[in-house]
Amino acid sequence: MELAFGSWPSPIDAALAAAHDGHPEYVGFVGDEAWWTEPRPTEGGRRTLVRRRADGTAESGLPAPWNVRSRVIEYGGQPWTGVAGPLVVFVNFADQRLYRYEPGTDPRPLTPAGPRWAEPQLRLDVGEVWCVMEEFTGDAPTDVRRVLAAVPLDGSAAGDRDAVRELTDDRHRFVTGPRISPDGRRAAWLAWDHPRMPWDGTELVVAEVDGVFRAARTVAGGPEESIAQVDWAPDGSLLYASDRSGWWNLYRDGRPLCPREEEFGGPLWKLGHRWFAPLESGLIAVVHGRGATALGILDPETGEVVDAAGPWTEFAPTLAAHGERSEMGVPPPEGWGRIVAVGASPRTAYEVVELDARTGRARVIGAGHKDSVDPAYYPEPHIRTFTGPAGREIHAHIYPPHHPACVAPGDELPPYVVWAHGGPTSRAPLVLDLAIAYFTSRGIGVAEVNYGGSTGYGRAYRDRLREQWGVVDVEDCAAVALALADEGTADRDRLAVRGGSAGGWTAAASLATTDVYACGTIIYPILDLTGWGSGETHDFESQYLESLVGPLAEVPARYVVGAPPRPLRHWGSSPAEHAERITAPFLLLQGLDDVICPPAQCERFLARMEGRRVPHAYIAFEGEGHGFRRADTMIRALEAELSLYAQAFGLHPPDIPTLELTH
Repeated sequence: MELAFGSWPSPIDAALAAAHDGHPEYVGFVGDEAWWTEPRPTEGGRRTLVRRRADGTAESGLPAPWNVRSRVIEYGGQPWTGVAGPLVVFVNFADQRLYRYEPGTDPRPLTPAGPRWAEPQLRLDVGEVWCVMEEFTGDAPTDVRRVLAAVPLDGSAAGDRDAVRELTDDRHRFVTGPRISPDGRRAAWLAWDHPRMPWDGTELVVAEVDGVFRAARTVAGGPEESIAQVDWAPDGSLLYASDRSGWWNLYRDGRPLCPREEEFGGPLWKLGHRWFAPLESGLIAVVHGRGATALGILDPETGEVVDAAGPWTEFAPTLAAHGERSEMGVPPPEGWGRIVAVGASPRTAYEVVELDARTGRARVIGAGHKDSVDPAYYPEPHIRTFTGPAGREIHAHIYPPHHPACVAPGDELPPYVVWAHGGPTSRAPLVLDLAIAYFTSRGIGVAEVNYGGSTGYGRAYRDRLREQWGVVDVEDCAAVALALADEGTADRDRLAVRGGSAGGWTAAASLATTDVYACGTIIYPILDLTGWGSGETHDFESQYLESLVGPLAEVPARYVVGAPPRPLRHWGSSPAEHAERITAPFLLLQGLDDVICPPAQCERFLARMEGRRVPHAYIAFEGEGHGFRRADTMIRALEAELSLYAQAFGLHPPDIPTLELTH
C-alpha cells in the first residue's frame, strides 16, 4: 500500500508504547529464588517486587500501593534485599522508610520518617540492616548529609532515630553501600565530593569492621580516576572497575585482569549499579563491551571472557550471582553457578536473563512485557558512525521508517526526529523501544545520537563534553541530521529534535542556536543554567555544571551569553536567555513534582517566549517527577508529540488527537 510518510496505520498505539515503558531492575537472589523490581505504568507508575519461585512461576511480591523505589540522590539506588525464608527489606517510595516484609504478613516499618535509604544489606549475625542513609539538615536541597548506617531488624528504630547506628562519619558528600569481605573483617565502599561527579573521580575506601567502620583509608581512585563498582572475591582480594586506563576495566588488588578498550563499568547514576559479580569458583560474571553489550564469565587467571550466546545487544547495570556472598570455608550452595541479569535487543524489550556458569546456557526467566504486536512492525536499526566538526566520530543508531505493508511515494523523503539522550553522561541503548516504533511504524524516522560526552566509548569520548555542553552535543546532533539529509535518507525540510532532561537542554539549545530543525519536543528540561546551578536543583547534580559548562565563579558570562561563536548560527548557553532566537514550533512537557529540573525552569522560559507568536504547547503533569511513569501521562505525551510533527511537517496520521498550539 502506497501512503505518504507519517500517515501509515499502525497497531502500536500510545497505550501500548506506554505499557512497555520501563524495565526490570535490581535483580537479586532470595534463597534459591530470583527476585527483581518491575514497573507498573497502569498502577500509578509504581514499581513492584517480582518473585520467581522454584517451579518457574512469577508473581508480584507486593500488592499496590507499595512502591519499591529509593529517592537517595533523587535518582535512587538498590531499594531492597532479602534472604531465604523469605525475609525481605525494602524502601517504600511514598515515605522513603525501610520496611521488613515476610510474605503472608503486612510490611512493618524499620525506620522513622525523614531519612532516606538505599543499598540495604541484611546482617543477620548482628540483627541489623546496613545501608546508605541520606538525611536532610535544612530547607535547601543541598542541606544534606550521607553516611553508612545500621538499622535494627527488630523495628526499634521505627519511632526512634537514635536507635540507628552510624557506621561512618560524613566526611564524604557521597557514599555507596558497603561491601563486606568474606571473613567479615573489612568493608569497602566508594566515596566522592563536590564538584566531582562519580564518572569524574571516586575514591575506593577500605575500613576495619569493629562494631563501626574504623581506620578508613583510600586504597585506589582519586579526582581523575573513576571507580564505578567495588566488591570482594571469595579469597578476600579486592575487585573493582576503574577507568585509569581510559576505559572502565576490572582490577584485582590493583592489577588489571582483562585490559581491553571496552567498558566493564559505567556511570554511577544510581547507587547499587553492578557490572560484575564474583562467583564462588573464583570466576567473575561481567557485563561489558563498547557500552554494555554482552554478558560473560571472566577467568581472572587468564583474562579470558566467554560470553553468553543469545540475541541480547544490551544489558542493564544490574547483576546477581547465586551464593556469591558465602563465607570463606563454607561450601557453595547447590546451584551456585546461576547468574541473573537484565538484557534486551532490537527485537526484544528488557527481560530477566539467567545464565548457568557451568554450562554456558542462558535463558529468559522473566519477560518485562507481553503483547501481541507483530514483530514485523518493529523498527530495524542501523548502527552508524558519522563525521562531525574537526573530523570527530559521532556514534548513532538510525531507525528508518518501517512498515510491513506500507511504502511512501518514490519521490518522497521521510521526516526524521533526532533523539538526544539524557544524562548527558549516558547513552542510547540498542534495544527494542516501542516509543521509537510508535513513530517508525507510522513513517517517521528516528536517529538516536550518542553525541560526544556519551558513555560506552571510553573516557576521552565522554570528556569531549567538558566545558562544551550546548556546543558539542548540539553540533553532533546537527551533524547527524544534516548528514542524513545530504545522503538522501531524510527530508532536509522535515527534521525535528527531541530530548528529555539533559536531552531536553540539547533539544532547546538546538532550536535556539541552529536552523537545522523545523520543530522540537522538549521534555522535563534544563533551560536556565544560572538558576539550575544556583540552588534550584538537587544536591547530586548541584555542581555538575562546573565540569559541563565551567566554574561559575570563573566564567559567569558563559552561563548567560554562551560559548564562543561556532560555525552554526548564534551559539549561546541557556535557552531561557536566548528565547528570542527560537522561531520553530515546540512542545514542552514537564512534571510538576520534578525536583531535578523543576517547573520554574519552564515557566521562566515561557515567560520570555510570550508575545513572540511562535507556535508552541506546554503540558504539565500533576504527580509526575523527573521521568514520566504513569501510563496516562505517557499516552498524552506521545500523542501530543506526534501531533506536533504532523502540524509542522504536513503529515496526516490517523486517529491522533490534535495538539492545540499557542501562537
